[in-house]
Amino acid sequence: MNENTLRGWLEPWPGVEESVKWEDDLVFSVAGKMFCVICLRGPKAGSMSFKVEDERFLELTERPGFIPAPYLARAHWVYIEQPKRVPADELRALVRRSYELVREKLPKRTQRELAD
Repeated sequence: MNENTLRGWLEPWPGVEESVKWEDDLVFSVAGKMFCVICLRGPKAGSMSFKVEDERFLELTERPGFIPAPYLARAHWVYIEQPKRVPADELRALVRRSYELVREKLPKRTQRELAD
């Protein structure tokens, strides 16, 4: 998993924006709200974080390779140090669900503007 693969997955999704924050992290957002972060350089390069459903948070953080995301665990974000160890289809589905969770919290008008 790298940022180009992730960009390829996310590019077709309505309203996805990207920006570099904290010098090393590529942040993907929808209507200004983050839903996925991938580290671009440094010792944690390639690691990623994203939001999950409240009920899946404990399930996922009990799996090897998943931990509560630093600074964002209270918002039910998980962190994966080595995303390539997660099957690509599963990882893509998890990131898509993160996008949907964030999008569902947007104002109804904004949601309509982002209609697929």
